[in-house]
Amino acid sequence: MNVEQAGLLIDKQGDVTRLTLNRPERGNALSAGLVEALAAAVLACYHDGTRLLAIDGAGTHFCTGFDLGELDGESDDSLLARFVRVELLLQSVHGAPFTTVALVQGRAMGAGADLMVACEQHWIAPGSTLAFPGAAFGLVLGSARLAQLVGVATARDWIASGRAVRAEEALACDMAGDLVAPQARAGALAALAQRARRLDAPTHAAIQAATQGGHAMAEAARAAQLAELVRSAARPGLKARIAAYRAASGR
Repeated sequence: MNVEQAGLLIDKQGDVTRLTLNRPERGNALSAGLVEALAAAVLACYHDGTRLLAIDGAGTHFCTGFDLGELDGESDDSLLARFVRVELLLQSVHGAPFTTVALVQGRAMGAGADLMVACEQHWIAPGSTLAFPGAAFGLVLGSARLAQLVGVATARDWIASGRAVRAEEALACDMAGDLVAPQARAGALAALAQRARRLDAPTHAAIQAATQGGHAMAEAARAAQLAELVRSAARPGLKARIAAYRAASGR
C-alpha cells in the first residue's frame, strides 16, 4: 500500500511501514500539515500490526527541522501549539510498541534531529550532520531524550553550541546506530524486520517501559518533557526570538 498525505509518503508492506518525508524542496522541514500527517501515520502503526517503522526523507536531507517559511503568519500562541504537536509526535515515536529506525542522510536539524533521536535505532549515511539549534531561541525540545541517548555532558554540549555534529562523532557516543549508506538500506531493513518480529507487541511495549524505569516513570518523564517544552515556548516573544534566529542563521 502506498499513500501520500500532506508531504508524507506512506508505504506499508505487510508488517513493515516506511514513512518518507517528501518535501525535498524545503529540506523536508516540518510544516504543520506534515506533523499532523506524521502523527496520524505513527498512531495508525500502533493498531495495524506494524512491527518495524522506518522514517526517512526524500532528496538530499533527512529533515531540516521546524518549517520557518510562514513565520510572518504565526503568533506566539500558534507557534506554541505547533511545538506541542511536535513534542507529542516525538513521544509517540519514542514510546512505540514496535521497532523504529531513522534513516538519516544529509542534514538532521532541530526537530528533525529530535525525530531521529526519538527512534530506537539510527542509521546515518556517511557525511551526514546533526544539529540542535532550538536553544538559540529559548526552546527546550527533546533534551531529555538526547541526554538519555548520549549522556548529559554530550547532550548539553550539542544543545548549547548548536554546532553541526558529524555522523561519526554521533555514532561514537553509543547512539544505538550504524553508518549505513542509502544503497545498503534495503538488505539491512530486511534483517531488522526479521529481528523485530521476534517479540510480540505487548512484550516490546513492556520492554520499552521497563528500560525507561517502568510505566509510571515513563509517563512521568513524558509529562515532564511536555511541561518543559510548554514553559520554554510559552515565554512571551517566541516569534520574535525565532525571527532573530532566522535572520542570524540565514534560514
